[in-house]
Amino acid sequence: MEFFREILNFSIIDLLDIILVATLLYYAYKLLKGTVAINIFIGIILIYLVWRGTVLLDMELLSSIIGGFMSVGIIALIVVFQPEIRKFLLMVGSANLSKKGSFLEKIKFFKNQKLERDTTDIKSVISACYNMSETKTGALIVIERSNNLNFLENSGDEMNISVTQPILESIFFKNSPLHDGAIIISDNIIKATRVVLPINNETKISSNFGLRHRAAVSITEKTDAVALVVSEENGNISYIKSGAFLDFNSQDDLVKLLEKDIS
Repeated sequence: MEFFREILNFSIIDLLDIILVATLLYYAYKLLKGTVAINIFIGIILIYLVWRGTVLLDMELLSSIIGGFMSVGIIALIVVFQPEIRKFLLMVGSANLSKKGSFLEKIKFFKNQKLERDTTDIKSVISACYNMSETKTGALIVIERSNNLNFLENSGDEMNISVTQPILESIFFKNSPLHDGAIIISDNIIKATRVVLPINNETKISSNFGLRHRAAVSITEKTDAVALVVSEENGNISYIKSGAFLDFNSQDDLVKLLEKDIS
């Protein structure tokens, strides 16, 4: 009876509480989507639902066991989700309210889908990478996905150029003043060039890879961006997502892989 009485006393504050929790879970899911941690996150949600069910059904022994686990689980969560927590705090700390633009656009940590979103010209990006590969022209291209990368723009030169194959090749041309550092692409726009990416020195990668690869691994670990790297040493092209090198066999395979990840 008490349960039904609580339902009848449902107020606008309860509705707001539900909406806020749903929003929190949604953004947590977006943060973890595509990572191994998503399975752990879903498992925790299921355990919580089972716990609430045992409490509702007055299953005292089982509810006390699961409840004890939930009460000390916060320490385990910090350990398990340490990379994701770092990513979230990086997004929080990188909010730049001094830049022009709407207030809501600057304070949100995860960029929502735009009503009219231009699709990045993937084929031009990949074609440029393969042309630079033939001439062993080093390049580092970071493509923004859900996490906003505005916090990186101040480290380089802000741009507003549509993505084309000739533009990309001219930026990374060895005598170009813009070829050092990374470029950031968002919605088919080159947002910044000569960007200095944060590097995690604790990340272990093969000695065959240079500073560009280490920077690409670090930024894809901290955000959900993906990165393309053209090696200046051997011309090899690397595709990096979530801090890992993904394999592909041909130019068409790389196009399909990138289309799938940023669609």
